[in-house]
Amino acid sequence: MNRRLFCSAIALFGAGATLPLTACSAGGSKKTFPLQLSEAQWHKLLADDRFQVLRNDATEPPGSSPLNKEKSAGTYTCAGCNLPLFSSVNKYESHTGWPSFWKPLYTDNIGIKKDYKLILPRTEYHCARCGGHQGHLFDDGPPPTGKRYCNNGLALKFVPEDQALPELV
Repeated sequence: MNRRLFCSAIALFGAGATLPLTACSAGGSKKTFPLQLSEAQWHKLLADDRFQVLRNDATEPPGSSPLNKEKSAGTYTCAGCNLPLFSSVNKYESHTGWPSFWKPLYTDNIGIKKDYKLILPRTEYHCARCGGHQGHLFDDGPPPTGKRYCNNGLALKFVPEDQALPELV
């Protein structure tokens, strides 16, 4: 069932007013971010699997990221623009199949929005610089925050502590 048909059915049965507008808006407006590239430029910059995650909000299969096993000290940056997002100090094993962190490196580098793609609301987070989809935020993480930033490994690059961070794209 496509989105238009689904939304028409919901409206017909009277529940349309309870659904968030973004769930049924056709095309919806996209937020602008400091780094703006065309779809063609993103395709040129990113491998297809990274493009699908970062630009189309795809989710990689659980357990597929080599970053799940990464235990070295370092910084995790956005795979789209190299903005530093997480420190290895804040990474933990969540047993979910995706790299997880209990807090971002800098809160200003993460943007948060409600995601209604599965009808029920979830909290999606993205790179505040390029808008690249990173993952979802849950309230089942460890102390001290109780948060779990559940990240797609394809949306991140790991930079070991002894290497310089790459320049921003």
